[in-house]
Amino acid sequence: MVPSRPLNAEAVDEAATGEHAPLSRYLEFARAEWAQLRNGTELPLSEGELQSLVGLNDRVSLEEVADTYLPLSQLLRMYVESAAELHRARATFLGNDAPRVPYVIGVAGSVAVGKSTTARILQELLARSESEPRVELVATDGFLYPLEELERRGIVGRKGFPESYDTRALVQFVADLKAGHPEVSAPVYSHVTYDIVPGEHQVVRQPDVLIIEGLNVLQSEHRTPDDIAAGTPSLTFVSDFFDSSIYVDADEAHVEQWYVERFMTLRSTVFQDSGSFFHRFAELTEAEAINTAHHIWRTINLANLHENILPTRERAHFILEKGPDHDIQRVRLRRM
Repeated sequence: MVPSRPLNAEAVDEAATGEHAPLSRYLEFARAEWAQLRNGTELPLSEGELQSLVGLNDRVSLEEVADTYLPLSQLLRMYVESAAELHRARATFLGNDAPRVPYVIGVAGSVAVGKSTTARILQELLARSESEPRVELVATDGFLYPLEELERRGIVGRKGFPESYDTRALVQFVADLKAGHPEVSAPVYSHVTYDIVPGEHQVVRQPDVLIIEGLNVLQSEHRTPDDIAAGTPSLTFVSDFFDSSIYVDADEAHVEQWYVERFMTLRSTVFQDSGSFFHRFAELTEAEAINTAHHIWRTINLANLHENILPTRERAHFILEKGPDHDIQRVRLRRM
């Protein structure tokens, strides 16, 4: 099925008028346009299965998954298959049996924007491909420094900022998987205790696809001419190992509202647990809780978004733009 109008309208306008189209690294698709690319493929998820994947206060319908996530997973599946074929061709050329390595997909975005839900839905859709690939999902929360270390460094209030992560361990984790190590483990994080769980690990064994979800996963190094002239060694970032990447985007005012809504839900659930790091917020009045949530958002999460997360958006291969109701309204696909 083909779209009722050209998808790359700018290119058609340029051909018709002889004028140059605005320069853009991305092809842009309204939701209805993007939905047509599924080409009649049936959605392999039920309502109950979908709701088990949706995070706290996220709102995702089967219709939205069919319109947006299904075409995205179809294109990613093509990328995965093409990469596997290229890997086999390279091994043949080199005359060796190269170990199987995963196709790595990074998912980035602000706190409360719904990137964890996006990652889980994509994991499920990709795993249900005809070839039944093994798809693993790892959150970078597990690579945060333990609270004790954050306190020692005096950066508890900067949790979620790049310096609060054990970046060396995260990079080594992905590098080992890309090197074909048969088994690699990642630390486990608890959102109740707000800390790394001692002695617990997520073991990853040579998946076909690895999805890495986190705030700052698209960061890269900015090298100045002076750095190059001085011969300063390049740093390695986890994004250097990504084969594809996704940025979940939304208007800041909407994300702030989603954060406050999530905070209020946690106040009446998880925060009630005496073992919760945020138990002290459980007894706040509704007005106090709302003011506290806005304060945390503006002083910590918004600052991190502006300083570190948002500047990486244009590095993503896909940008999913959400509207005020958490639904994806537009998809931007980076040109090849």
